[in-house]
Amino acid sequence: MAEVRSRVRGFLRNRWLVFVAAMWMQSVAGVGYLFGSLSPAIKSSLGYNQRQVASLGVAKDLGDSVGFLAGTLCAVLPLWAALLIGAAQNLVGYGWVWLAVTHRVPVPPLWAMCMLIFVGNNGETYFNTAALVSCVQNFPKNRGPIVGILKGFAGLSGAILTQVYAIMHTPDDAALIFMVAVGPTLVVIALMFIVRPVNGHRQVRPSDGTSFTFVYSVCLVLAAYLMGVMLLEDLVGLSHSLTILCTIILMVLLLVPIVIPVMLSFFSNDDESAYTALLTSPRREEASGSVSSEEQEVILSEVDEQKPKEIDLLPASERQKRIAELQAKLFQAAAVGAVRVKRRKGPRRGEDFTLLQAMIKADFWLLFFSLLLGSGSGLTVIDNLGQMSQSLGFEDSHIFVSMISIWNFLGRISGGFLSEIIVKDYAYPRAIALATAQVFMAIGHFIFAMGWPGTMYIGTLLIGLGYGAHWAIVPAAASELFGVKNFGALYNFLTVANPAGSLVFSGIIASGIYDYEARKQANHNHSTLLGMVSDVTPALKCEGSICFFISSMIMSGFCIIAAALSLILVHRTKIVYTNLYGKPRT
Repeated sequence: MAEVRSRVRGFLRNRWLVFVAAMWMQSVAGVGYLFGSLSPAIKSSLGYNQRQVASLGVAKDLGDSVGFLAGTLCAVLPLWAALLIGAAQNLVGYGWVWLAVTHRVPVPPLWAMCMLIFVGNNGETYFNTAALVSCVQNFPKNRGPIVGILKGFAGLSGAILTQVYAIMHTPDDAALIFMVAVGPTLVVIALMFIVRPVNGHRQVRPSDGTSFTFVYSVCLVLAAYLMGVMLLEDLVGLSHSLTILCTIILMVLLLVPIVIPVMLSFFSNDDESAYTALLTSPRREEASGSVSSEEQEVILSEVDEQKPKEIDLLPASERQKRIAELQAKLFQAAAVGAVRVKRRKGPRRGEDFTLLQAMIKADFWLLFFSLLLGSGSGLTVIDNLGQMSQSLGFEDSHIFVSMISIWNFLGRISGGFLSEIIVKDYAYPRAIALATAQVFMAIGHFIFAMGWPGTMYIGTLLIGLGYGAHWAIVPAAASELFGVKNFGALYNFLTVANPAGSLVFSGIIASGIYDYEARKQANHNHSTLLGMVSDVTPALKCEGSICFFISSMIMSGFCIIAAALSLILVHRTKIVYTNLYGKPRT
């Protein structure tokens, strides 16, 4: 009985349980991706025009990216408290929008609706920050896969929530707003005490590689399944019973990763988990009694990075025993003053920075502007995909919207996986993967500009994969260069690059050029009707590849510049990654 209780406690503190719970939370954290489905109900119910709906969209983008408060609160409050604040914002913001759309309360003015959308969507920043902070701290040696998988599920949440909404089978479009207000709130409240740091760096196991492979397999199956269901619903149509069955299968796929912490906690052998007892042995606690927590972190870091390579070749139990003995000797020496823990006036790259300390470093701004140019151009395509597909002769754009969402998901998964191979196997800067993704995006923008046959399919593939890779690589690189202690603040500052780039590329460049070409076509088409008088101004609509030719070429050039900035960052940070991950292989 005592052993069962011990294993249950171990299960509740297992870092893989935290990771799986964070995946579930991220599966409902991307409500901003549903704005295209929410806006028609808001527009028709409140009588808004397209410009007013666009204002709500800007508020949504700002709420999704401005997470300074979330980063600060996640650093000073328990993560469950920060998650509760985010859940409350989601419920109040979107809940009030639902009340207004269903006319249960007086309709607020436009600026107030923008504030409600901002508040509701800003709740996502708490979910994202808490999930990333807890899991990056629990998996410090697997930051690429962790960030890629979590951000991937956030990108896929729009498709997941849409599939769940399909089983409601209601003609009331406002019901989707109600689900967005209540659904994520309930999920986050249910998981908020699980998603937290649990000293995961002490839970390294030989089976971790297999566990990550299993999670990646589930992700690929999930993406393929959603793509198949989407195509069936679009091309064939499914009955309500089949829709319910497809949604149940989706829920099962989302639940499958819980197998990992269950197996590790209840069915693992003793040799694999023996290190836990060694690391918490009385000898270590006694030796560290007079050493400060800061000195402990320095010593543990030194042991991890400087231990002889032959130790890694030993069996798991013997390896952890040797490391524990070395740690105990270092703690004893530090306690009696035989060794000194060196202190520096400021952190070096690879150590913990505050946001202000990072902002005076050139590497931080290289990363920021590379993200701004790369992800900003990708978000511009995502926001204008409807107009781009219509200009090339496609009447219905939802298939491309769904496709780019799935490519976005796979880009985040593969970006984290491949960049992890680069840093782990070759000790080379992760930003080289970022530069590669930006080159692919430059090619995608060029293909959009040309308007060749198959442009929409190939372009959405390259842009979706490249854009998604940004959100797996950049947060992981930031945590490696500037530490995880203040990762929440660093991450939320970097996310501002996304709407900043979109505001310039989409709000000024792409839309301005589109309207200019649309006016030229309108003037040409009505040149024979100059003598006629009409009080009605036709809606501007542009047709042909010329609509986005110049803007796509400009964004292709920006992606090349972004790749150049990433390569400069690679050159500057080689030594950092060599120190973090050892000498590169030759």
